[in-house]
Amino acid sequence: MNKGRILVGTAAGAMAFGMAASASAQAFYLQEQSVRGQGRAFSGEAADTGVDSLWWNPASIGGMDGGEAAVHASAILPRGKVVDNGTVIVRPAQAPRSVGGDPVAKNPINNGVLPSGAVAYGNGKIAVGLAISAPYNFTTNYDADSWARYSADKTKLRTFDIQPSVAFMVTPQLSIGAALNVEYADATLSNYLPNLSPLLADGHQTLKGDGWDLGWSAGAQYRTDVVTLGLAYKSSIKHKLSGDVTTEGLLGPLAAQNRVIDTTATFRTPWQAIGSIRVKATPQLTLNGQIVRYGWGKFDDIRLGAPLNVALPENYKNSWTYAGGLDYDVNPQWTVRAGVQYGETPTNDGNRDARVPDSNRWNFSAGTSFKASERFTVDAAASYITFKDAPIDRITAAYAGTAAQTPILTNGELQDASALVFSLGARVAF
Repeated sequence: MNKGRILVGTAAGAMAFGMAASASAQAFYLQEQSVRGQGRAFSGEAADTGVDSLWWNPASIGGMDGGEAAVHASAILPRGKVVDNGTVIVRPAQAPRSVGGDPVAKNPINNGVLPSGAVAYGNGKIAVGLAISAPYNFTTNYDADSWARYSADKTKLRTFDIQPSVAFMVTPQLSIGAALNVEYADATLSNYLPNLSPLLADGHQTLKGDGWDLGWSAGAQYRTDVVTLGLAYKSSIKHKLSGDVTTEGLLGPLAAQNRVIDTTATFRTPWQAIGSIRVKATPQLTLNGQIVRYGWGKFDDIRLGAPLNVALPENYKNSWTYAGGLDYDVNPQWTVRAGVQYGETPTNDGNRDARVPDSNRWNFSAGTSFKASERFTVDAAASYITFKDAPIDRITAAYAGTAAQTPILTNGELQDASALVFSLGARVAF
């Protein structure tokens, strides 16, 4: 039996080194890199100025005279159920039977806290900045007796993005900027493996890996007294993670597969093309709009290196988010915000599994800023995100291509999913 065959249809068949539904933008992308932006549902970030918009558009710091720094933290509290509607397993020479286990997995995505921050300094013409963020982060846990155990058990993904940026005022109205994205990814994911007899306890498989990789960002802003337009692009990042696969607990003819294999995994994050507008409708009221096109088609497969040498299809599709919001200055010290965002899922029916229970969502947000002094501002925001029910229906096979091939015909559903996000931040000028 080829030593890579187990991997083809089990953990790695749905892996992506940690691609589970996030509580925010799309699939496994978290957009909470600004409390100010969250308050208006991320509806004007590529067109706004200052360090809070640096993640979306490096041109945002163009024209800065002096320095500014910001820190943020977001508590993300997802809820929902992943429900079995009749998943079956087909062991060799045996009739199909229920996969068994607890048919309802409640709240499989863990609560989390997402930190971020940025700093920049300029002389009115040229500005340099640095943003630190965690755009792809989550942890999921399915119980050992869950119906989804052959697709997902425990998953952890941590990314850290370091974005040095520079911006230049070409004219008094036009700012252009560029940045590098130095991104670290660390992932662990696991799932159970069926033994050939339903009377035997399951085996188990764990994949681990990490690595540093590079991408880039670029953008421009055109500013007038009434309207600001922003355009930006963030590249896809090709991640190559070095790690290993540990297989254990297999019995009988499968016992020879219990081992640790060193390998690599390569996958791509999506590119982003962002268009944003801010309109000062009155001296107190600013209206915001933003559209983002995500290049999730880049995440079409995961390629595992030697000695496994397999490509695992993911088949994500490019998708959109649309957002509108407002900022209202109650007085010179106090600003309130609100916004709505709609996001499409990049996952497709027929390819969605319990590790990636993603769906279309609506994001309803509100926030506020209080300028405690000329140099110090406190930001707060809260969001309610609701997800559409969606099928969990990806068919996989353990030990694919061998005499032990064991298909798992998944039939489940994501139900009643939602999330609350509470964020607090501070900005200081210097």
